[in-house]
Amino acid sequence: MLVSIESIDKFYLGNPVLQQVSATIEDHDRIGLIGANGAGKSTLLRLICDLESPDTGEIARSAKVTIGFLQQNSGLESNNTILEEMKSVFSDLLKIQSQMKQIEVRLADESLKSNPEEYQRLTQEYAHQQTYFEQRDGYLMEVKINTILNGMGFGDKPKETLIQTLSGGEKTRLAMAKLLLEQPDLLILDEPTNHLDFKTLMWLEDYLREYKGALLVVSHDRYFLDQTVQTIWEVEQHKLLTFRGNYSRYTVLKQEYVERQMKEYEIQQKQIASMQDYIDRNMARASTSKMAKSRQHALDRMEIVERPACLEKPPRIQFFYDKEPVKDILDVQDLTLTVGRGETQKTLAQHLNLHLFRGEKFAIIGENGIGKSSFLKAVQHIIPIPEGKIRWGTNTRISYYRQEMDQLNPNNTVLEELWSRFPHMNEQQIRSALGGVLLTGENVYKKVEVISGGEKAKLSLAIIMMERPNVLVMDEPTNHLDLRTKEVLEQALVSFSGTILMVSHDRYLLNKVPSKIIDMRRDGIHVYSGKFDDYLEQTQKEQQAAQQQEQDQPVVIKKATNGYKTKQQKAAEAKMRTRLRELERLIEQTELDIAQLEEEMTKPDVYENYLAMNEACSKLEEYKQNHSSYFEEWAELSELV
Repeated sequence: MLVSIESIDKFYLGNPVLQQVSATIEDHDRIGLIGANGAGKSTLLRLICDLESPDTGEIARSAKVTIGFLQQNSGLESNNTILEEMKSVFSDLLKIQSQMKQIEVRLADESLKSNPEEYQRLTQEYAHQQTYFEQRDGYLMEVKINTILNGMGFGDKPKETLIQTLSGGEKTRLAMAKLLLEQPDLLILDEPTNHLDFKTLMWLEDYLREYKGALLVVSHDRYFLDQTVQTIWEVEQHKLLTFRGNYSRYTVLKQEYVERQMKEYEIQQKQIASMQDYIDRNMARASTSKMAKSRQHALDRMEIVERPACLEKPPRIQFFYDKEPVKDILDVQDLTLTVGRGETQKTLAQHLNLHLFRGEKFAIIGENGIGKSSFLKAVQHIIPIPEGKIRWGTNTRISYYRQEMDQLNPNNTVLEELWSRFPHMNEQQIRSALGGVLLTGENVYKKVEVISGGEKAKLSLAIIMMERPNVLVMDEPTNHLDLRTKEVLEQALVSFSGTILMVSHDRYLLNKVPSKIIDMRRDGIHVYSGKFDDYLEQTQKEQQAAQQQEQDQPVVIKKATNGYKTKQQKAAEAKMRTRLRELERLIEQTELDIAQLEEEMTKPDVYENYLAMNEACSKLEEYKQNHSSYFEEWAELSELV
C-alpha cells in the first residue's frame, strides 16, 4: 500500500468540500479521478501530496513512497537548458560518474604502481561505484532522456534551448517529461492531455500503460482514461465513489448505481413521509405520544439516502433546421492556407481538396499548427485565401462554433448577448433558451467577460440552437465542457440530421460522431471512412504496407551504357556510400573496444575475479559478433558501389 485515506473531511470557509472520504492506493494501481468543476478533485490531490491537511480523518503514506505531482498548467521556470533540466533528475548518478572519472585518472597515474595498497583501495572503490552506477541504469541516462523528450514532442527542439524561451504549453510538457524521468512510486497528473497532439498523446498512453509505479490522473479526456486507467474515482456530493474499470465501464456501472440509489431514495422517502405523518398525528395525544417520540428519535438517527446528483436536470442540447439544403453542400478545390503577410507569410498547407455532401459528418484532425482552425475560417471566407476555390450549395444555413468564442461581446450580460441576436423574441423565450443550457438565475445578469469557459461554451451552443442551421461548423466543441455536458452534446451531434464539419482533439467524440475522418497534412487532405479507431487501423495498415514495400524493394543500380544515372540511382549510391563510411567507423571502433577489453582481461583484478571475468568474456563475445556483422555488410555494399 502506498497511500491510505481514512474518513477525511475538508472544509473551506465552513463549507464542506470532502466528507468522510476513504480510499487506498496500492502499488501499480491505475486510477482516474473525475467529477464536476469545483467538486473537490484538486483538493483531494493536494491532501494526498501533503500540500494540505484534512480537518478530520487521517492520510497515511508508506515510509519510503515517492510522489510526483504535476498540477494543471504547471510548468518549469528555469534558466537551465532543456538538457540541463533533464539531467538534473540524475544528479546523484552524475556525481558518481564524475567520481569514477576522477578515479580513472588516478589509476592511470604511473606513480601509483609504487603504492599497491592505494591502488587496491581505488580499484575497490571504483568497482563499488560502478556497480551502483550500473544497477541504476547510469549508462542509459542519455537514452532515457532522449526517449522521453522525443515522446513528449521535443525531438526537433535543440536541447540547448533555454527553458525560459519556451511557451507555456511547452513548459508544461517539459515538466511532465521531467516527472516521467523521475519515475516516482505514485505519479499524479492533473489534466495531462492539455497541450498534447495525437502523436504525443498516444505515446504517453503507451508509456503510462507500462509504467512501473502507481498512477492517479485527473482528466476530462475520456479516451485517455479508457486507455490508461482501471479504476474510476468520482467526487460527487462531497463523497468519493469507486468504480472498477475504465471510463466506458464506469458509465455502465454508474447508471446501475444511480438506479439502485434512486430506488433506495424513493423507498426511504416514503418511509420518512409515513413516519412523519404518524408523528404529526400522534405527538399531541397522551396515549400515543410516547410511540410518536420514539419514531421521532428513529427519524433523527436515520442515515439519509441522498437523491442521485446526476438526476439533476441535464442541459438540453438539440439541433434542428427549417430548410433542406441541396445535396452538394461544400466543394473545396486546390486550397492553400497561409498565415502572415509579405516576408513573414508562411504556407501552412496546400492542395487541399474536399467535397461534402448533405448529411455527412466530417471531423478534421492533424498536427498542431497545420491550419485546421484556419481551414474552417477559410471555407467560410472569414480569412483570405491566396489560392483555391470554395463553393457552398444553395439553401445552406451555417452556424459556426468558435474555439476562442471571440464572437461573444464581453461587455454584454449573458441575457443581453442572446437577446441582441434575436430581438424579435420576448424575455421569457430568451431566458427559457438559456435555462435549457443551465444558465439560470443571477447568472444571466453576469457580464460575458466574467463567466467561466464552460458557461461561455453553453451560451455559444444556445446561440447555435436558436439559429437553426442545417450545417454545423465547429472548432473544438467539447473544450471547456464538463463530462456530463460533453455526453449530451455528443448525443445531439449524433442525432443531428444535417451536415457537420468540425475540428476536434476529443478522441471519444471522434469515435461517436463523424462518418469520415479528414487527416490534414501539409501536402493535402487525406479522407478516411469511419470513426477515429477506424482511422487508426487504416493508417497503421498503410504504414505497415509502406514498410513492407520498402523492405521488399531491392536496391538495384544499373550502369547505363551511356554512363547516365537517374536521380534515384544517384540517391541510392549516395546512401550506400554514407552507410559504408558509417560501417568503417563502426568496425574501427569495435576493434579498439576489443583490444581495450582484452588488455583489461590480463589484469589480476579481472582474471582473479570470477564475476568480473565472466562479464568481460560475455562482452568480448558481443563485440566480436558485432565486428563480424559490420564486416559482412561492408563487404556486400563494397561490391555494389
